[in-house]
Amino acid sequence: MGKQRLEAFSDGVIAIIITVMVLEMKVPPGTDWVALRPLLPVFLSYALSFVFLGIYWSNHHHLLQAIRYVNGQTLWANLHLLFWLSLIPFVTSWMGETHFAAWPVAAYGVVMLLAAVAYFILTRVLISLHGEDSPLAVALGDDVKGKVSVVLYAVAIPLSLRNPLLACAVYVFVAVVWLIPDRRIANVLAASGHADS
Repeated sequence: MGKQRLEAFSDGVIAIIITVMVLEMKVPPGTDWVALRPLLPVFLSYALSFVFLGIYWSNHHHLLQAIRYVNGQTLWANLHLLFWLSLIPFVTSWMGETHFAAWPVAAYGVVMLLAAVAYFILTRVLISLHGEDSPLAVALGDDVKGKVSVVLYAVAIPLSLRNPLLACAVYVFVAVVWLIPDRRIANVLAASGHADS
């Protein structure tokens, strides 16, 4: 089956997730800059989650550019990823509203860990469908960034119970690692003559 509906549905869900997140930020009762100060943790948690969702959206787009079709297993693997991404607004709000308290920061890490695992599963399903010599398989290779991210989330979760701000620093580090342009898929598609749109 074609991949267009999967891509359109995923784009829509991610757009809704971002919309829900921004709606969680409430307008302060005051009229000056001082009134915004209590919202700083809420804004910082929103900004971090917005970056993560942008990373997932961009990488998901590149994944789908490297494949020709999907099957039922792909649809369920994609829904599995979207399920964990859909929980990001809840943990983002909880973390921001509690000013980065230990358990909300740990919950944030759990959701990010499970989203990363779901993304890894989706890549494996797509590689299984298209073959180990497919452009996607060649581009992802050993997927060191993906594996390191999972390890860092797993470390940050227990760390958050002792030092939530240090755990948040780990989350920021993971985001920065993924913000560094990753041209693996684009390079493989260009080399094989496929346009990356």
